[in-house]
Order: sequence, then structure tokens, then C-alpha cells
Amino acid sequence: MTILFIITKVIGKRQIAQLSFFEYIAGITIGSIVAEASLARERSIADALIAIAVWGFIPWLADYIAMKSKSARRTIEGQSTVFIKDGKILEDNLKKEKYTTDELLALLRKKGIFSLADVEYAVLEQDGSLNALLKKDKRPLTRSDLQMLPINEKEPYTIIMDGRLLVDSLSKSGKTKEWLNGELEAAGVTIENVFLGQVNSYGELYLDLFNDQLQPPFPQERPLLLANLKKFAADMEAFALATDCKKTKKMYEQNAADIQKLIQQTKPYLSN
Repeated sequence: MTILFIITKVIGKRQIAQLSFFEYIAGITIGSIVAEASLARERSIADALIAIAVWGFIPWLADYIAMKSKSARRTIEGQSTVFIKDGKILEDNLKKEKYTTDELLALLRKKGIFSLADVEYAVLEQDGSLNALLKKDKRPLTRSDLQMLPINEKEPYTIIMDGRLLVDSLSKSGKTKEWLNGELEAAGVTIENVFLGQVNSYGELYLDLFNDQLQPPFPQERPLLLANLKKFAADMEAFALATDCKKTKKMYEQNAADIQKLIQQTKPYLSN
């Protein structure tokens, strides 16, 4: 078992679908050697260890050669194959990879694509997975399409787990114990009642309690700020209607327009 663990570490971490041909064959062979060594008493342990070491060295050597040579990498690991280009199926490539049309459609459905007419480009990767690019008019709208500012979200920090404070994570999140105690007090819970607590990219605390019947309030700072901005804009518009001074009216109208522009820019950040 120790030898197998060492060999696995040397070969590296890969999912089964990502294994190369050499790694797949070597894995089956090593498993067979271990099984035979465990059951066949006439086989010596030394012979089994030598065989395992040899078959563990083969995929390592293949990976090393593949990293050093692009042509060798293509031979050992294969290369991706284009199945659809410019919206048209490349039948010769399907035959080359021994795929049927039904199998291609099944792979597309796994990607949530049910109409072939929506696909601009599709490629079969070395691990057998299919990646597809939709036609431009079929792609989901992005923030850049709407000319909206991008949201830079960072990873959340888990600061409470199983009712215990994770001091290092709290420090990395930029928060303090005093801040946490204030948030817990506002939510009406103690740290011992919290199953999981996370600080999101906005600096807000999300809580999941041991008692599923209790639901802590979700942070309302951002929605409240958005509501105040909308009220401020409405007040400016009301002031503009209430005054007879053209200069003052123009000022209020300009302020209202500026606030509305600010609302449009910050709404994605301030909405839950």
C-alpha cells in the first residue's frame, strides 16, 4: 500500500477522465499485479514490488517526455478534434474519432445545448469532453454587452465552522473580533449557535445556524443604501417641481440625473 501511495504521488493528481493512455494501462496493470501478489503465494513480494515500480515508472516517463516535446505529447496524450466549425458538422472528424451523430447530440445536451443550429464551434478534448461555443446571438448577455461596470468578487472567507471561530480566516478577511461580535449580537445569536459563518466579497456576514428552524436576518446595508439613493433622487425631482427659480430648478434636475446615473452604475453591487 505504501508503494502504491508513493507511485500515485509521483505520477501526480489527475481525474480518471484525464488519464493518458499510458497511465490508464499502467493503472490496470499495477492493480492486477497487486491482486496477484496478494492471492498467489508462489509469487515473491520482491518480484511484485519490482513490477509495480517498473509500471509506475512508465507513465511518469511518458509524462516527462510529453512535457518536453510537443510532438510526443500529441502522440501520448492525443489532441483535440473539431466536430463543428462555422456552424457545420465535420463528418470526417466524427468518423475519425468513431463518434455518431447521436453521441454528438448527447454531448451537446450535457452542455445544455439542445439545438444544433445554436452552435458555432465545438471541439472534442483529449479527455473525451466536449466544449462548445454558441453563436453570438445565442450567448447569454454579459455585463460588457450592457456596458455595465464589472463586479470584482473575491473568494468568501469561512470564519466560523461548527460553532468555532477560525482566527486565521477572520484575520485574512480583514475583520476583527469586535466586528464579528457586533454582527452576531445584531443577528441575535451566539457563536456556539452558528454552524457556518462566511464573510463575502462585500464584507457582509452570512450565517447558517445549527437550528434549521431559525433564519438569521440577511445583511440589509446594500439594499438600504440603494433605497436611500432612490429616495434622494425622488426628493431632488420633487424640489425641482416645487421651485419657481429656473436656476435652482436646473440644479435640482441635474442632481436628480446624476443620482439616477449613480444608481444605474451601483445597482448591481447594491442589489442582493
